[in-house]
Amino acid sequence: MTTRNCQRSARTAAVFVTMGAALVLAAAPALADNAIDIGGAAPSNVDVNYSCDASAGVTSLRAMAGEPTAEHPAAVGTQNDLTCDGAQHVATVPLAGATGQAPLQSGQVTQVRVALVGQNDVVVSGQSKVLTLG
Repeated sequence: MTTRNCQRSARTAAVFVTMGAALVLAAAPALADNAIDIGGAAPSNVDVNYSCDASAGVTSLRAMAGEPTAEHPAAVGTQNDLTCDGAQHVATVPLAGATGQAPLQSGQVTQVRVALVGQNDVVVSGQSKVLTLG
């Protein structure tokens, strides 16, 4: 009897492990659908390649840019016209100068941060790059 119980427990454990692995593999593509990459930036805008799943709750794409060591961004912007269908898309986020900050200039080395943002300003996916403005 002890052998049968041990074999039954081993089979049951194997079933649960297999089910768990299947769930992880099925969830991986859904998690990968929310991605963002800065394509380039100019003093007045940031080009962003993004993808988001409809269930992610993304409401906007936000960007900020400024000196890499500054405490505050020199420019900020929001793009609300997004398509979240799991496919790759390109968006341009217009930038407006932040109050009290020097305007951005072409050729300036700048830190650019972008994020896919959901309800209550929750960041779904984000990226930061230091680059030279075009």
